[in-house]
Amino acid sequence: TGSSDPYCIVKIDDEAIIRTATVWKTLSPFWGEEYEVHLQPAFHSVSIYVMDEDALSRDDVIGKVCITRDMLAEHPKGYSGWVSLSEVDPDEEVQGEIHLRVEVLGSQGGRRLRCTVLEAR
Repeated sequence: TGSSDPYCIVKIDDEAIIRTATVWKTLSPFWGEEYEVHLQPAFHSVSIYVMDEDALSRDDVIGKVCITRDMLAEHPKGYSGWVSLSEVDPDEEVQGEIHLRVEVLGSQGGRRLRCTVLEAR
């Protein structure tokens, strides 16, 4: 139909911890939601899966963005920019990107990770 019904699932080390609301009939979703979660010091990655809700069959995975410990080490003051979605299913073509801002807050003793999805397209 030329549009999607997107929502996001956020996973920490492959454990789903957040599901956003679905934004109906759009290719440029806006959620305006905020969540706070506690990361274990030994976490490996935070992944944001962009999904397309389908009432008649299984929801489709549009793509994902993965923030790894290595990425955070490369950008110790944080990162802001467009990140292309990567494939989840090798048989599916992936189109789309997320404007992401990642900030590391606090000192070594009390560090926090703030990840903001500004826009998607």
